[in-house]
Amino acid sequence: MTGTGPESLADLHGTALDEALARRFTVAEERVTVGLGDIQRRFTLRKPANADHLISEADYVMDERLPYWADLWPSARVLAGALIAEEGSGRRLLEMGCGLGLDTTAAMSANFEVTATDYYEDAIHVARSNASRNLGREPAVRMVNWRQWPHDLGTFDMVIAADVLYEQEYATLVAECLARALAPNGVAIIADPGRLALPAFREHLPCVGLELLSTDLVPFEDGAVKQEIQLMRIRHRQNPVPIA
Repeated sequence: MTGTGPESLADLHGTALDEALARRFTVAEERVTVGLGDIQRRFTLRKPANADHLISEADYVMDERLPYWADLWPSARVLAGALIAEEGSGRRLLEMGCGLGLDTTAAMSANFEVTATDYYEDAIHVARSNASRNLGREPAVRMVNWRQWPHDLGTFDMVIAADVLYEQEYATLVAECLARALAPNGVAIIADPGRLALPAFREHLPCVGLELLSTDLVPFEDGAVKQEIQLMRIRHRQNPVPIA
Protein backbone atom coordinates (compact mmCIF):
# COMPACT_ATOMS: atom_id res chain seq x y z
CA MET A 1 0.00 0.00 0.00
CA THR A 2 1.03 3.54 -0.58
CA GLY A 3 -0.04 6.85 0.84
CA THR A 4 0.42 10.39 -0.37
CA GLY A 5 0.15 13.85 1.12
CA PRO A 6 0.02 14.84 4.78
CA GLU A 7 -2.69 12.26 5.51
CA SER A 8 -1.61 8.75 4.49
CA LEU A 9 -4.71 6.64 4.00
CA ALA A 10 -2.61 3.49 4.22
CA ASP A 11 -2.11 4.15 7.93
CA LEU A 12 -5.81 4.57 8.69
CA HIS A 13 -8.47 1.99 9.50
CA GLY A 14 -12.12 1.83 10.51
CA THR A 15 -13.77 5.13 11.41
CA ALA A 16 -10.56 7.10 10.86
CA LEU A 17 -10.33 5.80 7.29
CA ASP A 18 -14.02 6.54 6.62
CA GLU A 19 -13.60 10.10 7.86
CA ALA A 20 -10.50 10.64 5.75
CA LEU A 21 -12.26 9.36 2.62
CA ALA A 22 -15.20 11.68 3.33
CA ARG A 23 -12.75 14.59 3.33
CA ARG A 24 -11.47 13.55 -0.13
CA PHE A 25 -14.87 13.38 -1.84
CA THR A 26 -18.60 13.55 -1.13
CA VAL A 27 -19.70 10.09 -0.01
CA ALA A 28 -22.95 8.26 -0.74
CA GLU A 29 -24.17 4.95 0.68
CA GLU A 30 -25.76 2.10 -1.27
CA ARG A 31 -27.20 -1.21 -0.05
CA VAL A 32 -26.70 -4.09 -2.44
CA THR A 33 -28.23 -7.58 -2.39
CA VAL A 34 -26.38 -10.20 -4.43
CA GLY A 35 -27.03 -13.86 -5.20
CA LEU A 36 -30.11 -15.91 -5.99
CA GLY A 37 -32.59 -18.06 -4.08
CA ASP A 38 -31.38 -19.24 -0.70
CA ILE A 39 -27.84 -17.97 -1.29
CA GLN A 40 -28.03 -14.21 -0.94
CA ARG A 41 -26.03 -11.61 0.93
CA ARG A 42 -26.66 -7.92 1.57
CA PHE A 43 -23.75 -5.50 1.70
CA THR A 44 -23.61 -1.79 2.45
CA LEU A 45 -21.16 0.16 0.32
CA ARG A 46 -19.88 3.70 0.70
CA LYS A 47 -18.70 5.30 -2.51
CA PRO A 48 -18.06 8.67 -4.16
CA ALA A 49 -21.42 10.33 -4.76
CA ASN A 50 -20.43 11.43 -8.28
CA ALA A 51 -17.68 9.67 -10.20
CA ASP A 52 -17.48 12.55 -12.70
CA HIS A 53 -16.12 14.80 -9.96
CA LEU A 54 -13.07 12.51 -9.72
CA ILE A 55 -11.97 12.94 -13.34
CA SER A 56 -8.38 14.16 -13.50
CA GLU A 57 -7.12 15.86 -16.66
CA ALA A 58 -3.56 14.87 -15.73
CA ASP A 59 -4.53 11.19 -15.42
CA TYR A 60 -6.36 11.28 -18.74
CA VAL A 61 -3.47 12.94 -20.56
CA MET A 62 -1.03 10.39 -19.10
CA ASP A 63 -2.87 7.21 -20.15
CA GLU A 64 -6.55 8.07 -20.77
CA ARG A 65 -7.33 6.92 -17.23
CA LEU A 66 -10.89 7.59 -16.03
CA PRO A 67 -12.35 6.82 -12.58
CA TYR A 68 -14.57 3.91 -13.63
CA TRP A 69 -13.74 2.36 -10.25
CA ALA A 70 -16.13 4.73 -8.47
CA ASP A 71 -19.31 3.31 -10.05
CA LEU A 72 -21.05 0.07 -9.10
CA TRP A 73 -21.39 -1.91 -12.33
CA PRO A 74 -23.89 -4.73 -13.03
CA SER A 75 -21.04 -7.14 -13.79
CA ALA A 76 -19.67 -6.63 -10.28
CA ARG A 77 -23.05 -7.47 -8.76
CA VAL A 78 -23.40 -10.64 -10.81
CA LEU A 79 -19.84 -11.72 -10.00
CA ALA A 80 -20.46 -11.11 -6.29
CA GLY A 81 -23.48 -13.38 -6.48
CA ALA A 82 -21.32 -16.16 -7.93
CA LEU A 83 -18.59 -15.67 -5.33
CA ILE A 84 -20.82 -16.02 -2.27
CA ALA A 85 -21.74 -19.51 -3.51
CA GLU A 86 -18.06 -20.58 -3.58
CA GLU A 87 -16.12 -22.21 -0.74
CA GLY A 88 -12.97 -20.18 -0.26
CA SER A 89 -11.44 -21.75 2.84
CA GLY A 90 -7.73 -22.31 2.31
CA ARG A 91 -7.78 -20.62 -1.10
CA ARG A 92 -6.04 -17.41 -2.18
CA LEU A 93 -7.93 -14.99 -4.44
CA LEU A 94 -6.79 -11.96 -6.42
CA GLU A 95 -9.14 -9.27 -7.72
CA MET A 96 -7.97 -7.31 -10.75
CA GLY A 97 -9.58 -3.86 -10.57
CA CYS A 98 -11.30 -3.99 -7.19
CA GLY A 99 -13.15 -0.69 -7.58
CA LEU A 100 -15.54 -0.18 -4.66
CA GLY A 101 -14.68 -3.59 -3.23
CA LEU A 102 -18.02 -5.38 -3.65
CA ASP A 103 -16.47 -8.52 -5.15
CA THR A 104 -13.55 -8.43 -2.74
CA THR A 105 -16.03 -8.26 0.14
CA ALA A 106 -18.16 -11.07 -1.32
CA ALA A 107 -15.06 -13.27 -1.73
CA MET A 108 -13.97 -12.56 1.83
CA SER A 109 -17.45 -13.49 3.08
CA ALA A 110 -16.92 -16.86 1.34
CA ASN A 111 -13.68 -17.26 3.34
CA PHE A 112 -11.18 -16.61 0.56
CA GLU A 113 -7.87 -15.00 1.51
CA VAL A 114 -8.16 -11.92 -0.71
CA THR A 115 -5.68 -9.53 -2.28
CA ALA A 116 -7.50 -6.58 -3.88
CA THR A 117 -5.70 -4.58 -6.56
CA ASP A 118 -6.47 -1.47 -8.56
CA TYR A 119 -4.73 1.22 -10.62
CA TYR A 120 -6.24 3.96 -8.41
CA GLU A 121 -5.05 4.43 -4.85
CA ASP A 122 -8.44 5.75 -3.71
CA ALA A 123 -10.06 2.52 -4.96
CA ILE A 124 -7.99 0.23 -2.78
CA HIS A 125 -8.75 2.31 0.30
CA VAL A 126 -12.48 2.43 -0.46
CA ALA A 127 -12.37 -1.35 -0.94
CA ARG A 128 -10.65 -1.72 2.45
CA SER A 129 -13.25 0.49 4.06
CA ASN A 130 -16.21 -1.37 2.55
CA ALA A 131 -14.84 -4.79 3.51
CA SER A 132 -14.25 -3.59 7.06
CA ARG A 133 -17.73 -2.07 7.27
CA ASN A 134 -19.42 -5.32 6.24
CA LEU A 135 -17.13 -7.98 7.68
CA GLY A 136 -15.03 -6.31 10.37
CA ARG A 137 -11.77 -7.09 8.58
CA GLU A 138 -9.78 -5.83 5.60
CA PRO A 139 -8.24 -7.54 2.55
CA ALA A 140 -4.62 -7.24 1.58
CA VAL A 141 -4.37 -4.50 -1.05
CA ARG A 142 -1.90 -3.37 -3.65
CA MET A 143 -1.75 -0.85 -6.45
CA VAL A 144 -1.12 -2.67 -9.73
CA ASN A 145 -0.58 -1.40 -13.27
CA TRP A 146 -1.45 -4.16 -15.76
CA ARG A 147 1.19 -2.80 -18.14
CA GLN A 148 3.84 -3.37 -15.47
CA TRP A 149 2.69 -6.52 -13.70
CA PRO A 150 4.67 -6.99 -10.44
CA HIS A 151 6.85 -10.09 -10.48
CA ASP A 152 6.53 -10.58 -6.72
CA LEU A 153 2.74 -10.72 -6.59
CA GLY A 154 2.70 -14.52 -6.73
CA THR A 155 -0.04 -16.84 -7.96
CA PHE A 156 -3.58 -17.43 -6.75
CA ASP A 157 -6.14 -20.22 -6.63
CA MET A 158 -8.73 -17.86 -8.08
CA VAL A 159 -8.45 -14.59 -10.02
CA ILE A 160 -11.52 -12.43 -10.58
CA ALA A 161 -12.37 -9.29 -12.54
CA ALA A 162 -15.62 -7.51 -13.39
CA ASP A 163 -16.17 -5.36 -16.49
CA VAL A 164 -12.49 -4.74 -17.29
CA LEU A 165 -12.55 -5.24 -21.09
CA TYR A 166 -13.75 -1.77 -22.03
CA GLU A 167 -10.60 -0.81 -24.02
CA GLN A 168 -9.25 -2.82 -26.96
CA GLU A 169 -5.74 -3.10 -25.53
CA TYR A 170 -7.14 -4.79 -22.43
CA ALA A 171 -7.91 -7.92 -24.47
CA THR A 172 -4.24 -8.91 -24.42
CA LEU A 173 -3.30 -7.18 -21.16
CA VAL A 174 -5.95 -8.91 -19.06
CA ALA A 175 -5.25 -12.31 -20.63
CA GLU A 176 -1.50 -11.96 -20.03
CA CYS A 177 -2.00 -10.86 -16.42
CA LEU A 178 -4.37 -13.76 -15.80
CA ALA A 179 -1.80 -16.21 -17.10
CA ARG A 180 0.80 -14.80 -14.70
CA ALA A 181 -1.46 -14.59 -11.66
CA LEU A 182 -3.31 -17.90 -11.92
CA ALA A 183 -1.87 -20.91 -10.09
CA PRO A 184 -1.38 -24.07 -12.21
CA ASN A 185 -4.67 -25.57 -11.00
CA GLY A 186 -6.41 -22.25 -10.43
CA VAL A 187 -9.60 -20.88 -11.99
CA ALA A 188 -10.38 -17.33 -13.04
CA ILE A 189 -13.89 -15.87 -13.17
CA ILE A 190 -14.33 -12.88 -15.47
CA ALA A 191 -17.67 -11.05 -15.62
CA ASP A 192 -18.40 -9.00 -18.73
CA PRO A 193 -21.52 -7.39 -20.27
CA GLY A 194 -20.23 -7.63 -23.86
CA ARG A 195 -17.59 -4.90 -23.93
CA LEU A 196 -15.50 -3.87 -26.92
CA ALA A 197 -12.50 -6.08 -26.16
CA LEU A 198 -14.38 -9.26 -25.21
CA PRO A 199 -14.09 -11.10 -28.56
CA ALA A 200 -10.35 -10.39 -28.85
CA PHE A 201 -9.86 -11.42 -25.21
CA ARG A 202 -11.45 -14.79 -25.81
CA GLU A 203 -9.37 -15.28 -28.96
CA HIS A 204 -6.14 -14.39 -27.12
CA LEU A 205 -6.56 -16.87 -24.26
CA PRO A 206 -4.85 -19.82 -26.07
CA CYS A 207 -1.93 -17.53 -26.97
CA VAL A 208 -1.05 -17.23 -23.27
CA GLY A 209 -1.76 -20.86 -22.38
CA LEU A 210 -5.30 -20.39 -21.07
CA GLU A 211 -8.60 -21.97 -22.02
CA LEU A 212 -12.25 -21.11 -21.51
CA LEU A 213 -13.90 -23.72 -19.32
CA SER A 214 -17.48 -22.42 -19.41
CA THR A 215 -19.61 -19.34 -19.94
CA ASP A 216 -22.81 -18.70 -18.00
CA LEU A 217 -25.19 -16.03 -19.26
CA VAL A 218 -26.77 -14.23 -16.32
CA PRO A 219 -29.57 -11.69 -16.88
CA PHE A 220 -29.33 -8.48 -14.84
CA GLU A 221 -32.17 -6.01 -14.40
CA ASP A 222 -32.32 -3.00 -12.12
CA GLY A 223 -34.89 -0.42 -13.14
CA ALA A 224 -34.05 0.80 -16.65
CA VAL A 225 -30.73 -1.08 -16.67
CA LYS A 226 -30.99 -4.43 -18.44
CA GLN A 227 -27.91 -6.43 -19.34
CA GLU A 228 -26.85 -10.00 -19.96
CA ILE A 229 -23.62 -10.67 -18.08
CA GLN A 230 -21.21 -13.34 -19.24
CA LEU A 231 -19.53 -15.20 -16.38
CA MET A 232 -16.48 -16.88 -17.91
CA ARG A 233 -14.48 -19.51 -16.04
CA ILE A 234 -10.91 -19.80 -17.31
CA ARG A 235 -7.95 -22.04 -16.46
CA HIS A 236 -4.50 -22.93 -17.74
CA ARG A 237 -4.67 -25.26 -20.74
CA GLN A 238 -4.30 -28.85 -19.63
CA ASN A 239 -2.55 -29.89 -22.85
CA PRO A 240 -0.90 -26.73 -24.17
CA VAL A 241 0.04 -26.67 -27.82
CA PRO A 242 3.79 -25.90 -28.27
CA ILE A 243 4.41 -22.54 -29.92
CA ALA A 244 6.57 -22.98 -33.04
